[in-house]
Amino acid sequence: MIQYPISFFASANSPSGIQTQWAVESSGLTLLCSIPTEFEGPGGALSPEDLFAQALTNCFLATFKVYAEKSKLGFSGINAKTELIVDLDEKKRPVMSEAKITAIIKGASSPERFRVLADKALSSGFILNSVRTKVYLELSFAD
Repeated sequence: MIQYPISFFASANSPSGIQTQWAVESSGLTLLCSIPTEFEGPGGALSPEDLFAQALTNCFLATFKVYAEKSKLGFSGINAKTELIVDLDEKKRPVMSEAKITAIIKGASSPERFRVLADKALSSGFILNSVRTKVYLELSFAD
């Protein structure tokens, strides 16, 4: 049985200036980050926007995999790509307005049941439930 609350940690250390990169660490893994060129940074490393898109993608995949295994539904793999749109809100503030996850399930034993599981994963993933960003799913199947 999972016991809540659960804590996760991240830490970062950065020099000043928008043209500098910094390191962020979680679970003993370190990633190099930077402000993207679209926001006048140097690019060349993961941006906060990249990490946000990755969090949405990974939340969907992890939740989907749990549901598939608990439902004893077999598949050989899943490929997911996410397009994150940053736009201005009604107050002219930049926000992560929407994300489109395009997923391809390979070797699905029952595409109809997998479609139900994918919709359930999209609507119940922890991170997906924690953001105001509109998240859409485009699902297809391959052999």
